[in-house]
Amino acid sequence: MSAIGSLERSGSSGAVAAQVAPKRRVRDRIFETARQLFYRHGLRAVGVEAIACEAGTNKVSFYRSFPSKDELIAEYLRDQCKVYWQWWDGCVAPYAGDPRRQLEALFDGFVSLTCKDSSRGCSLGNAVIELPEGSHPGREVIEQHKSEMRERLRSLARQIGARDADELGDTLLLLMEGGYLTRLTFSSDGPIRSAAKAVRRLIDSHLAPEPTAHPRKKRA
Repeated sequence: MSAIGSLERSGSSGAVAAQVAPKRRVRDRIFETARQLFYRHGLRAVGVEAIACEAGTNKVSFYRSFPSKDELIAEYLRDQCKVYWQWWDGCVAPYAGDPRRQLEALFDGFVSLTCKDSSRGCSLGNAVIELPEGSHPGREVIEQHKSEMRERLRSLARQIGARDADELGDTLLLLMEGGYLTRLTFSSDGPIRSAAKAVRRLIDSHLAPEPTAHPRKKRA
């Protein structure tokens, strides 16, 4: 990819100053290309040669930048985690001190994000299917990320005073993970559209008083 330059003409001297944007490093080009191809086509379907070619370089430069494709996958997944937590924090930040509203905002944002035409579901959820072996460096990244999601949802459930916070948190996680999959199956008009409403009802059910059991009348 060539650098893009812009020309500005000086009013007094007529001299032309060229301002050329710095050319991206080969490593950056490779990573950005891999990021797009992995999300669009999957981890296994995209080879080193395809990544290098699409990035405008070669396999020699690829292996100078990354020791292996597996390490590139792990870095891609770490980057996806970073982007995800930025999104998460952006959703909850406006409602600091109101955990219920934070949960609602998370799922409102989740539905909007997942229903975009460009969405192909959760990149980490998709990746875990392709990385069944526990020794792969990307597998640990995924497991840590999903564990953090689980704990954050459980924590918010505790903060709203849910009767069984861990159960509510886990159910919310199941709803979010399932939402990603139904988006791939039914497109944006499927069950994912009901997720935000379901979350509100689920929270209500965990905050409502437990029904009192009426004692049975003794027979005469």
